Amino acid sequence: MKVKAHAKINLALDVIRKREDGYHDLEMIMVPITLHDLIYIDVIEKGIEITANTMRVPTDEKNIMYKVADALMKKYNIKKGVRIHIYKHIPTQAGLAGGSADGAAVLRAMNSLFHLNLSLEKLAEIGKTIGADIPFCIYEESAVVRGIGEQLDFISNNVDCHILLVKPSKGVSTKKAFESLNIENGIHPNIDDMREGIIKGDYQRLVENLGNTLEEPSLKIVPEIQEIKTRLLELGFDGMLMSGSGSCVFGLTQNEELLNKGADSFKKDHYFVRKTNILKK
Repeated sequence: MKVKAHAKINLALDVIRKREDGYHDLEMIMVPITLHDLIYIDVIEKGIEITANTMRVPTDEKNIMYKVADALMKKYNIKKGVRIHIYKHIPTQAGLAGGSADGAAVLRAMNSLFHLNLSLEKLAEIGKTIGADIPFCIYEESAVVRGIGEQLDFISNNVDCHILLVKPSKGVSTKKAFESLNIENGIHPNIDDMREGIIKGDYQRLVENLGNTLEEPSLKIVPEIQEIKTRLLELGFDGMLMSGSGSCVFGLTQNEELLNKGADSFKKDHYFVRKTNILKK
């Protein structure tokens, strides 16, 4: 079976507070994008086998795909095993939920392969214990996301624009970004205003409400993030923001010519560069 694992970007990310359990309460607007990993998964006699097109992906129990497969097999007493091969296109430590997207895709695929007939809600419930972004990636729909990522309020996305992804070679550890965060002094985007803009198809309103509380602490770890943002602005992109905890930056435009010009400009300097769009079902 072949399945796609779509990446996401955060159009807005607000860190509300630090919880007693050490996690942070968040309020975000997340949208799936067309950039995706490609996963091939088949039933085998026993065990979990993982191969990949890159050495950067662990192929043992450290891999999130291994973890979700193992959890599902134990929960539903599945005696057979799975062989998984992944073609990675989503970069790691980028804030694009590449790992969570892969985990979610494996859950959906195994649900079908083993005829479990589980609802997406049930798959999200299983996934949230393994990765905070897995519930969102199960559904692959634009949403206001709250809590630590488990509370989803789906919204209709009526905005049309092109997205340019640019990532420096150095990534950002989510853990380090949160450790460097000063919540009181951070940027806190207007989530409600962004939500209304997306529903009404108001591109300008979306651009005006871009914001990410984690951007400032991530800039301290990877200063190149700011350089990429400045360059996108100089090229003429309407809005630019770091996604998640970084280090990938996205630029927004409704001008396809500018999108292509921007992609060519950054490719010359050996950045990870992809042209993409919001995924709409």
